[in-house]
Order: sequence, then C-alpha cells, then structure tokens
Amino acid sequence: QVRLVESGGGSVQTGGSLRLSCAASERAFINYGVGWFRQSPGKEREFVAAIIWSGDSTSLADSVKGRFTISRDHGNNTVYLHMNSLKPEDTAVYYCAIGFGIRQTATLYAYWGQGTQFTVSS
Repeated sequence: QVRLVESGGGSVQTGGSLRLSCAASERAFINYGVGWFRQSPGKEREFVAAIIWSGDSTSLADSVKGRFTISRDHGNNTVYLHMNSLKPEDTAVYYCAIGFGIRQTATLYAYWGQGTQFTVSS
C-alpha cells in the first residue's frame, strides 16, 4: 500500500518562508502526478500545486503563483512545496496526494497523506 508522509509544518510569521515535504513509502510517484492541497476550517479542500513526477510539467493555483513553487527529488522519492511571502490566509492543513497527471480536483487523486498543519501569524 502506498503511504505518503507530509512534513515541514509549524508556525511562521507573515512574509516568511517554509518548505513542506511529501515522501512516498516506495517508488509510488512513477507515472503519476503529485499534488498539494490545503484545507482550513469550514472550507473545502483547495488545490495548491501539482507536478508530473517523470516530466517537467507543473501547475499552481492563481492564489499562490509568484509565491509558491513545487519541485521533486527523484532520489529521495520526495516532492517539495516551497512557500515564500506567506500570508495569514495560507494557514491550513496541507495534504499531498497522487493522481494521474496534473489535476486540480481533489477527487481525482487516489492516495493521500495525513496532512501537515502550519500557521501564518500576522
């Protein structure tokens, strides 16, 4: 069974930076896309970013373009979400997931991690 583990959450001040990691238990990313989503209380899960594991294609939500980037490390089976210029509205639980291709719809992803929380304080 594929297992995804997110890490890197915590607390950061407005304008700060943080990097989240999504590690797979095996070579689970091959031939898939890896997406990052976030969810804050009372809101639906929201697409943040996605990357094709075996290619160069990426996708970012408009709300994070220019501030967030997504990258991967084949050797460590890890996908990273690099976040800069953080705002309080970025506060959420962040999840990574595996799906076919780059998709912005959460229901199209098959495997999910447990999530990692971080808070941006003003």
